[in-house]
Amino acid sequence: MKTIQETVESIIHKTPFIEEAMQEKLINVSSLARIIKPEVEQLLGKEVKDGAIMMAINRLSPIKILQVRKHIKSFSLKLSDFIVRSDLSDYTFKNSNTLYKQISLLFGELGKNRESFFTVSQGIFETNIVVSANLQPKIDTYFSDEILIHSMAKLASITIKLPKTNLEQSGIYYFILKQLAWANIPVQEIISTTHEMTLVVREDDINKTFSILIDMKKI
Repeated sequence: MKTIQETVESIIHKTPFIEEAMQEKLINVSSLARIIKPEVEQLLGKEVKDGAIMMAINRLSPIKILQVRKHIKSFSLKLSDFIVRSDLSDYTFKNSNTLYKQISLLFGELGKNRESFFTVSQGIFETNIVVSANLQPKIDTYFSDEILIHSMAKLASITIKLPKTNLEQSGIYYFILKQLAWANIPVQEIISTTHEMTLVVREDDINKTFSILIDMKKI
């Protein structure tokens, strides 16, 4: 059977924002103990005193999160160029037997227009396409018989060139997305390759997003 200490640790560790706020002394321990008390008691199957939970919280070791921060700081200094694109549109279609043929036709159009932004992300049930707004007429033509699940215009993207060490460092995506979450910036799409990460946000949020990413290099 788990101890109170183990139970509290598991609850805190699965909520990274709380864990980091604790390290910055932004959370009142007694208030946090009252909040997580019902879950602690449910997992242990018995009543637990607030004081016991507070003691367990105070015993939490900051070593792991400090180690991650140290590695992330080193990583953030190695972030390379940021590439910003604006005037984008986002489409999500239901997967079908004909959808892939239409995508190939759109690829053919790109051969005539190398300046356009175009990415495709295929999921199990749906496929997402982000394109420059000038390709919208082509989307309307080629995908007229496909089932459109969602679309959004007036978007912008920022592509981050990642160092090769990103494959060996845990927490990279969390570290980047956390900054945007704290700034209340909704990310519309995340597109990634081995050494690139592209964030798609609303055009109104792109300047703030860019500023946050630049500041990351100064951490």
